[in-house]
Amino acid sequence: MSMKRREFLAAGLALNIGSAIALADQGGVTQGREGRGAGGAAGAGAGGRGAVPNRTAKTTRLFKSPGMYPNALAVMTDAPGGLWIGQQKVSTQSAKTYNLPFDADLDEAAWLVDWNGKLLKTVKTQSRNTSGMAYGGGFVWMGANAEPFGIFQVDLNSKEITHRQIPLSIDGRGGGCHGVKWHNGKLWVAALRLGGILRVDPTTWVPEVLIRVSSEEKPRLHDVEFDNEGNIWVVTGNNSASYPEGKAGLNKYDGKTGQLLMTVDFQNGSCDPHGLAWHDGHLISCDAGIHPGWKGGESPHTGYIFSIEIV
Repeated sequence: MSMKRREFLAAGLALNIGSAIALADQGGVTQGREGRGAGGAAGAGAGGRGAVPNRTAKTTRLFKSPGMYPNALAVMTDAPGGLWIGQQKVSTQSAKTYNLPFDADLDEAAWLVDWNGKLLKTVKTQSRNTSGMAYGGGFVWMGANAEPFGIFQVDLNSKEITHRQIPLSIDGRGGGCHGVKWHNGKLWVAALRLGGILRVDPTTWVPEVLIRVSSEEKPRLHDVEFDNEGNIWVVTGNNSASYPEGKAGLNKYDGKTGQLLMTVDFQNGSCDPHGLAWHDGHLISCDAGIHPGWKGGESPHTGYIFSIEIV
């Protein structure tokens, strides 16, 4: 019996994603749309290849975001250069939950600042609860972690070009996002529903690679970034009820194989990492001041952009 073209493409896509998961060789658990762990599988790095090195990280505050609440970062690769910061506003319900003021203007900004924090440009987007952004192809890409979810492609004049859901959802609702990154012409999305980072072609929107990240110990994942050697870094964390209970971390993966190379734990008292960027040989992150389970602004580093040093 002959196979129709649509069936052939679907089968090929399934094989491609399955091969990517096998290649990454990661354990993990899936997450719900809100980013909570939803399973009990083995932790990341359970691939039978020996112990994964663990290191410690410390943070150094650099400057404050132009506004509240910074939850995404991306390096501006075109002139004049600088750092993009994605804003995460609170919804009506979140304002009550975190005891924070509610902004009736729901549109969220992408701020371009220089490396001293001076505001250079503001792009407005219709993303909601932004948790991840990228810059690439001349566009800002904002990841919505609340309805209507999806990835918003916006030009530098604040014109929306596309709005598409994270792929591989049976009901067409892609779920929450905690990170977006542009690398070598592709988008990498920290997809909460899939519990990992998904590489997507930004033109065809075809998913290509999935690396599982979530584990029982650290079911939360946030932004993703590439260093200058092509390795992949992902922010991880535990489920916690307060800033002192928070245990943020990093996973480092081989960018060619997806194999877990290193895990990192942050020192007590560190900034709370959400977004992630690579600049001048260092990882850069931001402390949004909004963290599920915590009081609003509970982190003493709320609103700061900071550098990360592996010690």
